[in-house]
Amino acid sequence: MDYFIKNQNLTEDNLKDDLFKDSMCLAIHNKLLRKAAVKEIDAIIHKTIMNDDVPSYHDEKVERYKFLSALLKQITHNLDRDFISPEVAKKWLKFLSVTGPSATEKLDFETSRRIISEAHDILGSRFITISGDEPFLYKSDGKNLIDLFEEFNDMFFLVYTNGTLITEGLAHKLADLGNVTPLISVDGFKKETDERRGKGIHTKIIRAMKNLREAGVPFGISVMATTRNTPILLENEIYDYYFKKQGATYMFQFQMMPVGRAKNETRLMVTPEQRFNLYKKWGKLLIEDHYPVADFPNSATLSDGCMAFGRWNGYFYIDWNGNIMPCVFAPYYVDNIKKLYAEGKTLADGLQSAFFKNGRQWQKDYSFDKKHKENLLMPCPVHDHYKSFKTNIITPDIKDEDEQAEAALHDKQYEETFINYEKELQNLTLRLFEERYVLRMENVSYE
Repeated sequence: MDYFIKNQNLTEDNLKDDLFKDSMCLAIHNKLLRKAAVKEIDAIIHKTIMNDDVPSYHDEKVERYKFLSALLKQITHNLDRDFISPEVAKKWLKFLSVTGPSATEKLDFETSRRIISEAHDILGSRFITISGDEPFLYKSDGKNLIDLFEEFNDMFFLVYTNGTLITEGLAHKLADLGNVTPLISVDGFKKETDERRGKGIHTKIIRAMKNLREAGVPFGISVMATTRNTPILLENEIYDYYFKKQGATYMFQFQMMPVGRAKNETRLMVTPEQRFNLYKKWGKLLIEDHYPVADFPNSATLSDGCMAFGRWNGYFYIDWNGNIMPCVFAPYYVDNIKKLYAEGKTLADGLQSAFFKNGRQWQKDYSFDKKHKENLLMPCPVHDHYKSFKTNIITPDIKDEDEQAEAALHDKQYEETFINYEKELQNLTLRLFEERYVLRMENVSYE
């Protein structure tokens, strides 16, 4: 009651925001009141998303709510098991409104630092993803990633890692920082992971997870879906193993996109039928099992379609050479960050090429911020609409990340593979998309 007396002049939005933060604090620090606080938080998330006036189909909003609800459930479960420390969870609370992620790899320290600084100051980003090889090996000018995490302590970092370098000491350092979540790469269970990454790697990964649990650092699981491991991803055992037994807080799945160096590996690309089945499995994981799993590109309803090309609330990618690309799966660029800096320009200038603008226009025409969207089960302009990508997005001044990426653009068989893929996927998904999203505009209770 004192809370309401002291805040009589708050607006409804401010009151809701403060109630949310108060409920979060209770959920983090008070085990006795955690269940009631989480119920209040879940209700606020549901109301906020379902009442959002951003153009979206009803079931898009439902899936966004279900993902966040599942994430909240898993965080709570891990708090109960002491796999997440209250101190780290409290630091996470201030990053809840983080938007606009960008991505970077191994550049020299000062260039990396400037990229992050400009992402923060110019683009307003508070979320940076770091990937490529093994990021925790990064050293430049006598500094490493920890120095960046410490300096930019009001930003949140997601680090793709094989987990082999996450010692007890590093885990406790990440806990002290509180603004980093490792996303650990696996390919299935021990057998599948060791087959791809080397004998004994999975054992080291499990040890890393133990170190993170004991330090109270939330971590995620990253899986690249291929024709080989899709059968595993269609069963519940892998999700039970990593969420229930190993204490993961979230999972990202990325369906293999054979481009660049991997263009000859189309046989490993998830088939249209497998992808359709993975989409249906994803829905069950959210609705029935309450596992916070995001499947790219099957989970496009969570992000209003493709997130690449530096769109609002989206991301772009900078490779280790400094090349600014729309996405890790689209290895083409116009600008290089080092060259832009040498010319007295900034990171923002790298988003203004015709190539990037064409990509953002395609997103707007297809689904982003549109009331009536195209098939959201086929959101990727490269993977799902390859001919359109070449015709409507690519510009004459683009450069290729490597020779394989260049060869892919001129390979007729490669193009034909994706044209056939698009046709088959459209035949599989269009009816479901129309029935589930377009025709279901009524209010449906998912309590």
